[in-house]
Amino acid sequence: MGSKPGRLAVSSNGTAAASRRRRLEPDERRAQILACAIDMFGERPYAAVSTAELAQRAGVARGLINHYFGNKRDLYLAVVRRMVTLPRPDALAVPTGTDRERVEASVRWLLDTISEHGSTWVKVTSHEGVGNDPEVQQILDEADDAAAERMLVMVGLAESAHSAQLQALVRAYGGLVKVAGREWIVRGTLDRDQVYRLLTDMLMTLVTETMPKVDRT
Repeated sequence: MGSKPGRLAVSSNGTAAASRRRRLEPDERRAQILACAIDMFGERPYAAVSTAELAQRAGVARGLINHYFGNKRDLYLAVVRRMVTLPRPDALAVPTGTDRERVEASVRWLLDTISEHGSTWVKVTSHEGVGNDPEVQQILDEADDAAAERMLVMVGLAESAHSAQLQALVRAYGGLVKVAGREWIVRGTLDRDQVYRLLTDMLMTLVTETMPKVDRT
């Protein structure tokens, strides 16, 4: 008699724990599939990635990929969004100090972002994948705009009266970032220190020479 309440309590606690695990499972599975997709799209061209192989690598039924992401293109769009999603503004430490110190901190942030996902970031941002897909282009354009705004905050120029023009200059600089990332991550012709010096020098020129001219005009 005395043992039954204890068993019931354990059963109740076990049920609650199991319930919590079930509630977490969909998010965990989705994250697991997405992580495997990020790796696979970084390893090979879009056409060479199969959802059947992805399911096998992720250790899930193929139907779960369709359940969470739809078809392969929808999964690729999820990968693109993940590659270009910036940290929340409140999670980013805005650098202080001289122009040089702000620029150097901003470039380190850029390189950390690139290195986190490596070849997948390079391929996604250079349009390797589904080709001229308008939805992919829209995601990348919005990401470029957000990154330009963030960069101006980091170098202390977010309050400029000519912010639209300054953002355009940063987006143009972003083209150099993408090419330099490819030389570093994919081709191996430059190492991280060389890319750091290149991007730091170019951004320093923008901040101290080009952008002030825009503000004056």
